[in-house]
Amino acid sequence: MKRLYIILFCFLIMAQASAQDKKRKPSKAYNKQSNENEKFLDKQWWLGFKAGTNLSNPHVLKTYSVFSPTNYSPEESGKKYEHFAQLGAQATIEASFYFKGFYFSLQPTYQHSRFMYTNTYSWTDDEVPTNSLQLNYEQEQKVDHFIIPFLIKYDFAGSKLRPYVQIGAYSAILINANKFVTISGVDNASGGANEFTDPTIIVGAKDLFAKSSWGLIGGAGLNYTLGNVRLNLDAQYKYGMSNITSTKNRNSSDSLSGVGDILDDMTLDNLSLSIGCLFPMRFLANGFKSSDR
Repeated sequence: MKRLYIILFCFLIMAQASAQDKKRKPSKAYNKQSNENEKFLDKQWWLGFKAGTNLSNPHVLKTYSVFSPTNYSPEESGKKYEHFAQLGAQATIEASFYFKGFYFSLQPTYQHSRFMYTNTYSWTDDEVPTNSLQLNYEQEQKVDHFIIPFLIKYDFAGSKLRPYVQIGAYSAILINANKFVTISGVDNASGGANEFTDPTIIVGAKDLFAKSSWGLIGGAGLNYTLGNVRLNLDAQYKYGMSNITSTKNRNSSDSLSGVGDILDDMTLDNLSLSIGCLFPMRFLANGFKSSDR
């Protein structure tokens, strides 16, 4: 009888060991899958596209003028710049390598920037003070650059929403530039107050701008995970560090000199907002997803 108990006891131990072994196998498979998912999350290439709008802010380094008034202060006819007033646009291709929370990102961008300044000139007859002429100049610049920025982004881990901050530098290559000059005024020299507006003068101004410039970038953004794709909202501030005006060709445009315009030395800041999407380039098999922890 004791032998029967011993045999039954041994059988129960073997059955228990077999059951535990079966439990361990799924655990190993799970751990393997988990390790592969960790590998995906720690290292990944992302490729995507984004586009949006921007506002520009010129900073004058040195002022230049065609006219030098003799009977009033030059400051009265000085240029008055508008800041963050004219909407531009940009389109970007993004290629980023992600490693443990950090993105190393190259983002070639086509950027169309716009900014404007105005100035006023006046003339008064010394003998007949009522005879006067006031000229108002509204001058818009449209500048296209190919921008090559390199950024380092830090990603704050989340579930579906992943905010990030970014910092970097950029080099800008001039593609094209145009100036639009509108002259209006009030003529009191012909016996009455006659208001007028001349047709807008459009001048190709590529030679008036520097062929290349550079600056720094800072910003933040938000990624939203949707399946294997990340939808992206991105904000950047580009801080210009070099003069965007060509000092060599400053006086090369007869058309602009004839209407009393000459470019100042300036840097150009730019605030942009873009939306887009990113696609993972590694681990696209069925067993892997870009879902976060």
